[in-house]
Amino acid sequence: MNQDAVGNTMRYSRFIIPTLREDPGEAEVVSHKLMLRAGMTRKLAAGIYTYLPLGLRIMNKMIKIVREEMERIGAQELLMPAVQPDELWQESGRWDLYGKELLRFKDRHGREFCIGPTHEEVITDLMRREIRSYRQLPITLYQIQTKFRDEIRPRFGLMRGREFLMKDAYSFGRDEEDARETYKSMHDAYTRIFNRCGLKFRAVEADTGLIGGTFSHEFMVMADTGEEAVVSCGSCEYAANMERAESKVDEGGTKAEKDEEIKRVVTPRVKSVEEVSAFLGVKPDKLVKTLIYQTETGPVAVLVRGDHEANEVRLKNLISANELMLSDQEAIEKITGGPSGFSGPVGLKGIKIVADHAIGQLSNFIVGGNEKDVHLVNVNIGRDFKVDQFSYVRKVLAGDPCPKCESPLSIDRGIEVGQLFILGKKYSEPMSAKFLNRNGEEVFFFMGCYGIGIGRTIAAAVEQNHDKDGIIWPIPLAPFHVQVIPLNVNNEKVMITSELIYGSLLGVGIDVLIDDRDERPGVKFKDADLIGTPYHVIVGEKNLNEGFVEFKDRRTRELKKVTVEEIIDHLKGLFNRRRR
Repeated sequence: MNQDAVGNTMRYSRFIIPTLREDPGEAEVVSHKLMLRAGMTRKLAAGIYTYLPLGLRIMNKMIKIVREEMERIGAQELLMPAVQPDELWQESGRWDLYGKELLRFKDRHGREFCIGPTHEEVITDLMRREIRSYRQLPITLYQIQTKFRDEIRPRFGLMRGREFLMKDAYSFGRDEEDARETYKSMHDAYTRIFNRCGLKFRAVEADTGLIGGTFSHEFMVMADTGEEAVVSCGSCEYAANMERAESKVDEGGTKAEKDEEIKRVVTPRVKSVEEVSAFLGVKPDKLVKTLIYQTETGPVAVLVRGDHEANEVRLKNLISANELMLSDQEAIEKITGGPSGFSGPVGLKGIKIVADHAIGQLSNFIVGGNEKDVHLVNVNIGRDFKVDQFSYVRKVLAGDPCPKCESPLSIDRGIEVGQLFILGKKYSEPMSAKFLNRNGEEVFFFMGCYGIGIGRTIAAAVEQNHDKDGIIWPIPLAPFHVQVIPLNVNNEKVMITSELIYGSLLGVGIDVLIDDRDERPGVKFKDADLIGTPYHVIVGEKNLNEGFVEFKDRRTRELKKVTVEEIIDHLKGLFNRRRR
């Protein structure tokens, strides 16, 4: 494409940027609102979005950074089909396990397929056919491709959509040592990617979820609007998401001198922890909640302290359950003999009882009485009921002691944008993916997988970088770095100067947009702030007559007068330094 053609596409009058003045009613979070208002995305269906030209420019910049860092560590790019046959998923055992998020369909011949939410099965099938010897290992392959997960409740725009663009990489090694070396290099690459995107983030320990494996980290972009809780220690390197986080278990605890006599207390219409605490005049940590869960292998009773909340992910992993949900009223009455809100462990039969470690430090505590409007006071483990298993099954609270150094833990909000997994043989064994080792023996690949949500990262960048007027893009992701704003396109001097600045910047490879619309200055300023261009060059007749233009830094909102020569040299120097 010649320079004139490129220049013409960088004119606001030729660019499709359908900005909106009001927040769309459907949008709940800042990134969703602003990306719709800035004319970057448009909704096609629930959780499915079109990227308009401005949005696609941002996405392509993110992709460029990802590609460069993947190539830096020797990962090779490929592209796998989005449509996947069911037999591969049957081999791995995930066809039924994945649940309703997996969009299944049949072709005209009645064969079953799915739209890939991820590609572990496809890549494992490919490698078992193409890799024969240990001499070809280790190897890492990646793709950047559209995925589909049929979320029950798509929301928050690009942060929780059904269709999304993802970078997914897969490593194949000879053993665990290979896997850990690749994991470290990928961890370093992710750190560079998110640093280059200009984001504030943390890498935290994470649960492996439906992907599976033995070890995982999530990369979290820190934002007050984040949907994930990030637990971290300010005194050491410990950090984990809430699903994975734990605190130091108190091995001592405060015990009463003696067990008091158990008492039955009538508590009319008093069910919640807050209500019971107020009624009995005790603190919530004196109560024990009994939660009845249903799993595919039967019900389980879970005990947590009144001021604690059950960690269902940890519980699910502990009891090796594929499905876990709180029991309904009917099931609770059948199991306990009483209505919901009054469940307790005393007298429960035929059900496994799992208790959080904190329960083991209590004595003379309060539980539900398994009958309407009744609680039991002075309950003690061992004397009044038995616990089948103690484990850490609660969510961490701010101020809990760090499991590594015992300093107080803090809880912040974050948006998950990437995750790393050591898969081991989770897919290679059931799919019989083998290679010949040094001894000529057939052994299973040791695998890892590594994902980055491209759209999620862009949305997270908006959540972290905005003000009341719009987006403030980090320079590496900005659709344009500079916006030239002539205040009067009908003034020859204004337009000649604007075109001079525009052409000079364009000629040295700076992404620049000229707002050549015949619009009021206020409209142009609002749009420039909304779409988040980092730097604005404002060209007006009055300032030109004095030999100046105005330069605005979108982030600091600083506005200063500079000469035309100074602004061109300043911007050239600024971006030359960034390229070095």
